[in-house]
Amino acid sequence: MSFWADAVAAADGKTEADFEQAADRLISEQVLYAADQRSKAAYALIRDYEHKFRQALAPFGYQLQLNRQLRYACAIPCHRHGHPATVAQTLLALVLRHIFDEETRSGHHDEHGEVACDLVTLTVKYQQITGRELESGGKLQELLRWMQRWGLARLVDDGGDYAGAELHQPYAVIIRPGIAEVLGETALLQLARFAEAGAVADETADDNNDDDPTTGEDA
Repeated sequence: MSFWADAVAAADGKTEADFEQAADRLISEQVLYAADQRSKAAYALIRDYEHKFRQALAPFGYQLQLNRQLRYACAIPCHRHGHPATVAQTLLALVLRHIFDEETRSGHHDEHGEVACDLVTLTVKYQQITGRELESGGKLQELLRWMQRWGLARLVDDGGDYAGAELHQPYAVIIRPGIAEVLGETALLQLARFAEAGAVADETADDNNDDDPTTGEDA
């Protein structure tokens, strides 16, 4: 009997491949949101068979976090990965988490728990917190694509309906609620240490950096 046999038997019309693909996507994409059309079905499977997915992820060193209210599922690594993020990736992720917390406390989030951040605000906050200038143009978009890949944020273009759209910027950053799971309290303490230092080590320190946004609480 296969691992998913009992779940398939209980699920109407679902196949073993459906369960395997949902588990694989959760590990590879880290966060799956029901609000995303392409992730809706996978999230529903994970929600309905939470215990089974917890069992499936455990041998691979992942812990399942499920938020039924905001409808997203996270695969949080139990151990640090061998390929840490760069300083630039780490700092941007931590600043996004800081903005997310500030705006959420003020009630500035939508029904999905997402927070909109325009580029002006992001640039100012980044400089205030890190003491560095935020990358611009293609370099910033590349960093933001990593945030999207890790399930921390997504981009909307200038045609979107979001706070700050009237500023006519090329796009805005939508910070997603899974960032609170992926970057926990330890990450916020790390951000405070960056801020207190007033500056961060050069990119040459990347080889010794363990602040990987994909490593959950150990970030």
